[in-house]
Amino acid sequence: MEQDTQRPAERTRPRDAALGSGPGRVLLTIYGIFAVSASARAGVQIATKFSEAPLAYLLSALAAAVYIAATVGLAIGGHRGRIIAWCSCSVEMVGVLVVGALSLADQAAFPDATVWSGFGSGYGFVPLVLPVAGLYWLWHNRPSKEPARP
Repeated sequence: MEQDTQRPAERTRPRDAALGSGPGRVLLTIYGIFAVSASARAGVQIATKFSEAPLAYLLSALAAAVYIAATVGLAIGGHRGRIIAWCSCSVEMVGVLVVGALSLADQAAFPDATVWSGFGSGYGFVPLVLPVAGLYWLWHNRPSKEPARP
């Protein structure tokens, strides 16, 4: 059996090991809450009044899928989780900016609000801040390029 020859101070976990630990837990929790709430909202809207605003309700469903993917990516961490989270947060950022701008410019196209309408104003602008926080967290916790120690 091999003995661990590293001193305790040298035994550190890679920065990428746990995207959902420390302050990342708060981010993970918020993404999880948004995944559940956006999914529930989209589900109810699509099931009960889809014909009233199909674009808005489908965009809410897309937002829910993006929040679910971001939650999963942050939760699993590692290389695969980082890719999922980067893609999800990037799609979310583009979505909230595009849908937010379009919902203000052409209100007739959005007779009912989506999660991203008005840049997330219905949710206290959290949908606008969340992808910025997610992308920052992913950047801040990127794997180091230091060579492995022997």
